[in-house]
Amino acid sequence: MFFFEILSINRNRNFLNFLVLVFLVNVSLLILPSGIFASDLTMADKVIIEKEKRRLHLLNNNKIIKSFSVALGLSPLGHKQYEGDSKTPEGSYFLDGRNQNSDFFLSIHVSYPNSTDIQAAKNNDLSPGGEIMIHGQPNNPIYPDVYYETKDWTNGCIAVSNGDMMDIWMTIPDMKIPIDILP
Repeated sequence: MFFFEILSINRNRNFLNFLVLVFLVNVSLLILPSGIFASDLTMADKVIIEKEKRRLHLLNNNKIIKSFSVALGLSPLGHKQYEGDSKTPEGSYFLDGRNQNSDFFLSIHVSYPNSTDIQAAKNNDLSPGGEIMIHGQPNNPIYPDVYYETKDWTNGCIAVSNGDMMDIWMTIPDMKIPIDILP
């Protein structure tokens, strides 16, 4: 019975996150100045992550349109080598999928590993890992908010605040766009 109660709680949280998303999108449409529509907002056509500076930049025509602070993997220095190393990958990838029902407040998939990553891990008899995402905060946090705001805490993903994730979600089109993850 306890297992089914936990499933019910998680479903309710995912549903509540979805309702918050719908609410925030509708509110953002209401506060746009008169004569400006959501379709008029500048959409990103590329993302750049600067790991050392802990910054995510959304670009349109090679110009930064928005920037955000990020948290990285627990071992942020260097390129991801294998599953479980808690590193955030470095290189050129694509954002190629969205998940509004993730364990975090929204997530956008990064196409890691590429063929080079797979071969490098294979040469060491390791798995390269995967499921690298840009995402918000955990739906079921185990630490206080200040921990997630001040530490690198992911298993290799790129994390932002929930408010920033909403901006990113609404500014990145639902299509494949490039992401460069720099050291």
